[in-house]
Amino acid sequence: MLLRWICAGYCLALLFAGLLNYIPGLTDAQGRAFGIFALDIYDDMLHWTSAAWAGIAALVSKRASEIFLKVFGTLYLADGALGLATGSGYLDLGILIYGVQALPFTFKILANLPHIALGGFAVFAGMFLMRRPEAA
Repeated sequence: MLLRWICAGYCLALLFAGLLNYIPGLTDAQGRAFGIFALDIYDDMLHWTSAAWAGIAALVSKRASEIFLKVFGTLYLADGALGLATGSGYLDLGILIYGVQALPFTFKILANLPHIALGGFAVFAGMFLMRRPEAA
């Protein structure tokens, strides 16, 4: 049950991420959420699709939740690591559209921390928490 609850939490978090651009006061004049994240409709669709996947996995089974956490976690963690290294991720095709960007390292950390944290915890949960008896 634990993995299913974690997936439900991911569903809510990803829905919120997809709504950031549409909540008044959270974006600056350049359209960046919290002055950091330049989100567009492609990012929103990625977040909403991921949220739907997490929600469906939570409803279906422990095994579906485990698969979501492992695959989603790996994809988002790798995207965050690439963004940290190059300033562009691959999930939103940023590395293809913008290439390597010369951004301040602190900015790269702040911009990629959500994917690194969400992805890292998802991989951890899918790989290690699934072994706990309460995970069933």
